[in-house]
Amino acid sequence: MLSSRDPEIARRVRDVIVVVVIVAFAVLPIPDDLYRARGLLVIPALLPAGVMLVRRKWPLLALAVSLLCALLIATAGTIAPSALVAAAVGAFAVVDQRGRLIGLIAVASAALVAYLSNGVALGGDLFDSTAFQFVVLILLGGALGDATRSRREVVSAITERAERAEQGRDEEARRRVAEERVRIARDLHDVVAHQISVISLNAGVASSALETRPERAREALTTIRSASRTVLTDIGGLMALLRADDADDAEDARSLRPQSGLAELDALIARFTAVGLHVEVDRERTAVALSPASDHVAYLALLEGLTNAHKHGADAAVFVSIGTDADALVLTLVNARREAPSDRAVSGHGLRGLRERVTAVRGQVSTDDAGGRFVLSVRIPTERSSR
Repeated sequence: MLSSRDPEIARRVRDVIVVVVIVAFAVLPIPDDLYRARGLLVIPALLPAGVMLVRRKWPLLALAVSLLCALLIATAGTIAPSALVAAAVGAFAVVDQRGRLIGLIAVASAALVAYLSNGVALGGDLFDSTAFQFVVLILLGGALGDATRSRREVVSAITERAERAEQGRDEEARRRVAEERVRIARDLHDVVAHQISVISLNAGVASSALETRPERAREALTTIRSASRTVLTDIGGLMALLRADDADDAEDARSLRPQSGLAELDALIARFTAVGLHVEVDRERTAVALSPASDHVAYLALLEGLTNAHKHGADAAVFVSIGTDADALVLTLVNARREAPSDRAVSGHGLRGLRERVTAVRGQVSTDDAGGRFVLSVRIPTERSSR
């Protein structure tokens, strides 16, 4: 397995190889006297091997020292292979570390200096093919440096895009978790709030009528038992949906209790009537085309309005109007309020969740609490107006 020390070890190995190659060109007995440094010329022939160790930090310095040594040896009539090989390595480092523009200038200058120094060693014969040998090597070093830099930039760009994509996936996952939490809170409110309200109110009725009106207390306890079973069934269906491992299981869980719509309005009113709420309904006979989502939201709006009227109403009565207005379904619920309005009553979790659901189907919710009456108005676009 690779560790953080492996790149440093690889760099040191490359440094050793470069130094060994340069030293070999400087001290090995090359048959051709034109390429053999003798006497004190061995010092400038070996010097480039030392500066190669700092070529990553100071690439221009390493290249300049190598060319200077090659030019110094050339004045003695000798071509210095060690210095020119070091110049090719320096050209690679300049392009790799300093970029294409600076590298192009440096490589061109180095090739020109190498060509002229070789010409000096050849007695001024600039057209001898020997003068071009190490020039090609320097140009090749620059080209390889440019290729290495380009590859590193491509890898860096790919890595950056991958990191951005991973960050985007993380943010998307967090957003979906937040949306799922909101959805769970809404579903819990939808399936639990009304039944808990019914249980609470009937528990009060049962406790107050237990001795004076045992029949009424018995009816209240029967209602509590029925509401408890309903809320347990609803919570069980919600838990099955949350525990579903895949989309098919989720669909099966949803199918256990399909979403309610306005077709179940009579059953909804009957449930509230059974717990003592008088519901007066004014309903238009004109059929309204709603999408399944809008139909369910309309049902939830009526459920929320009737629950609030049951909990906070003054005379256990509510007026419900269901009509249409300019390609939209309009629901209005009016009930007398029990006491002065509070911020919690007007903007509780139920109404906040209802606003979010209605907004999701491009509808509008408005409330009014004046003159002793609370008015809830919901406007939901029909399918025709949504196109």
